[in-house]
Amino acid sequence: MASFRRVLRIALRHRLALAGVVVTSLAIAALWGANISTLYPMVEIVFEDKDLPVYFEEEIAQLDVEIQELQTQLADPDNPNLISATRSLSAAQWRLEWMQWIQPTVARWAPRGAFKTLKLVVLVLVGGTAIKLVALITNLMLVQYISESTAMQLREEFFRKSLHLDLDHFGENGSANLTSRLTNDIAHVGAGLNTLIGRMIREPLKMLVCLVLAAVMCPRLLLSVMVLTPLLAFVMQKLSRSIRRASRRAMEEMSGLYAMLNDAFGGIRVVRSFNTQGYERAKFRVRVGAYFRKAMRVALYNTAARSSSEMMGMSVVGLAILAGGYLVIREKTHVLGIRMTDRPLEVGQVLLFFGFLIGASDPAKKLSDVWSQLQRGIAASGRVMEIIDMPIRVREPKNPIDLGRPHRQITLSSVHFKYPQGPLVLRGIDLSIEHGETVALVGPNGCGKSTLISLLCRFEDPLQGSIRLDHVGLDQMSTRDLRRRIGLVTQRTVLFDDTIENNIRYGSPSADAHDVVRAAKMAFADDFIRRKTPSGYQTELGSGGVRLSGGQMQRIALARAFLRQPDILILDEATSQIDVESEQLIHEALKTYLNGRTGIMITHRASSLAMADRVIVLEQGKLADQGSHAQLLSRNQFYRNLCQGDLSEAA
Repeated sequence: MASFRRVLRIALRHRLALAGVVVTSLAIAALWGANISTLYPMVEIVFEDKDLPVYFEEEIAQLDVEIQELQTQLADPDNPNLISATRSLSAAQWRLEWMQWIQPTVARWAPRGAFKTLKLVVLVLVGGTAIKLVALITNLMLVQYISESTAMQLREEFFRKSLHLDLDHFGENGSANLTSRLTNDIAHVGAGLNTLIGRMIREPLKMLVCLVLAAVMCPRLLLSVMVLTPLLAFVMQKLSRSIRRASRRAMEEMSGLYAMLNDAFGGIRVVRSFNTQGYERAKFRVRVGAYFRKAMRVALYNTAARSSSEMMGMSVVGLAILAGGYLVIREKTHVLGIRMTDRPLEVGQVLLFFGFLIGASDPAKKLSDVWSQLQRGIAASGRVMEIIDMPIRVREPKNPIDLGRPHRQITLSSVHFKYPQGPLVLRGIDLSIEHGETVALVGPNGCGKSTLISLLCRFEDPLQGSIRLDHVGLDQMSTRDLRRRIGLVTQRTVLFDDTIENNIRYGSPSADAHDVVRAAKMAFADDFIRRKTPSGYQTELGSGGVRLSGGQMQRIALARAFLRQPDILILDEATSQIDVESEQLIHEALKTYLNGRTGIMITHRASSLAMADRVIVLEQGKLADQGSHAQLLSRNQFYRNLCQGDLSEAA
């Protein structure tokens, strides 16, 4: 519930719209009660072949007689009903004063004749309904505006936080979990908020107006028939907890379904090549079945809540009909020895009392659906806020240090690192890289090469030790400043659903078209962009750049890094998908481009290793050896085997 209160605080920023919701809800509630009230003049006036002026004249005359009788009773000191007579006299005098005050207006403006009076009642009923509908439309639009605006702000905040989550969070839970919470869960939050601001204001007000008017008609009778409401409150409290738990489980199952779909669609080539469509369908059927069962449990609790509410409402109305019918038919003022009225009720009064109770039961029945939707919103808000409140290991420094460009040296001092759910990856790395030096990192899988790159980009912070640019630790610099100095090209090329030009410009929004072309030429991408794509630099790539080959995608990624003009260029197996001829050209480009820049490469290709000024050999998270390509070939058997393996693969 605390999470949903935070959502409400976002919604409360729309003060003007909320004020409009309250005003229109009050208007709807008042007109709801007024429309039901037209039942009384139809029964007591029109169907008795009277009109309003005649009715007022007869009522005033009857009240005069009643007041005189009550005054006579009060004059007798031995009367045992003095208290009751005093109360009845006060009520009769108040009603007489009210009717005498309004009678001149009624006599002047009210139509004469029963049928004309009926036309007036119908006109008031239709006109009141029209005004109520205008208020309802305004109310619904304002509620929708608040809920959609709040959901939009919540999505923006959620997405902003997601972009800063630690990378291992994506590895453990996958983006499908985040996507499910961003779409499905926030949709439930918006629906719950819509319910709370809309129906939870509008429907209780309608119910309150009806109950207040019923209390005006006969307060004691109303109290006597409301004895079942505490039982309803208890049942709804129990069901609300069950709805909340079941809704959360259904949402978790939906996250799993998103993950399964991401895997199947993302790996569609593998699925088809291995003929595993049937296997994927079976997995999907299991997931959908699990979600179906949890969704049906939610539906069961929702149905139970609605049925309980409707049963209690009908029981209350039934009790009222029995008690009210007894008072009218027997012309009594007591039920089971308990005084209900000071004088016997008229048929019109009892019918209007029933009308108000039925009018109150309709919003009460709707509130059961409202309550169920609200519980789903509360459950969803908890899942959304889990991500928004999730702690991040890599934090921005409070007072970041601004270091001049370019740096002179990168220094790693006794760097240890382990992921939260894994073993120690780096074990005391000590390394210095001078500005302008090109360094290659080699080693078997799992030795810590990519982890070292993550630490240099400050995707993670060391468990022990420090990484510095000159004298400044990376954790003392703002991440924006640090990453502005770095150009990263990974083995798994990421391209966005946009034009080639915008993909190259990504991260360098101020670059113009000439800069983009220059960077593409440096990466030897300009030729294929102009000759082999339908619209050149304006070609839309589609999701993930599916219209390009692996080598073409790599060259666009290289162009993107070149355009950034970084001080440090990091290549993580960046040339692994490029053909030999293109690799030769790119090596020439890198030799020129890396002049005056720091280059860090992860590669096992001998041709790339030969470019490095120094090669760092990592084994089991430790720095095992370092030297030039020629030096390591002459003295390091592991390195020789590595290079020979690469050459044999190339052959």
